[in-house]
Amino acid sequence: MRELPDPDYNFKGGGFGGYSRWSGFADKAFGVTKFILGICLLPFVYSTTISFLREFGLVDAELQGNFRWGIIAFLLVYLFVWEPAIIYARGHKLLEWVFSFVKPLVKVAPYVLPIYAIVLFILYQFLSLFIHQPWLLEYAVFLFGFTLALHLVFSARSVRQKKGDFLKSNYLFGFSMVYIVNLGLCALFFNLIFAEFSFVSFCNSSIQISADIFSAVFRQLFL
Repeated sequence: MRELPDPDYNFKGGGFGGYSRWSGFADKAFGVTKFILGICLLPFVYSTTISFLREFGLVDAELQGNFRWGIIAFLLVYLFVWEPAIIYARGHKLLEWVFSFVKPLVKVAPYVLPIYAIVLFILYQFLSLFIHQPWLLEYAVFLFGFTLALHLVFSARSVRQKKGDFLKSNYLFGFSMVYIVNLGLCALFFNLIFAEFSFVSFCNSSIQISADIFSAVFRQLFL
């Protein structure tokens, strides 16, 4: 009769026990790497925010207010009225279907791309061909703020709830990337909508501020 494997073998550096230990070590090493990369992304989070606010500050003050009120409206609804998780989930499913033919993007795109803001931009561009009234832009900017806040809040919650997040590396790296990409897309949309908003200036300013931060940190640590 064939002998059964020694149960203690799993704890002697071989068999599934050895594989489990190696897998656990690899996961932790990958988690540490993502944590370091997440730290490195923080200057870009700061720089893109500052650069976006600078460029958006050149836009008409009333439209700036509409954008801010869109963000505030979502937060009020989310905190005090209703958590529109089903709306986010529907957008998530839509992006999964769109990118179903590209396996690596199926898991990433729904978290990174603000589907409702993208659809809103396309719809606004189409309607603006026929409607030349200021209210169209006012509502569009308000909804940009609302949908962008919706995507960021629920993406952050989804990433934060993932299990086995060693050192919160998934949250730090993942949400930093989501935030930067979303703000970059919003800047691109606003560049195409507002004559005052420059996407090139946004990018140049973001890179310059980040470079200054990295340079200052390097001098403090090594010089």
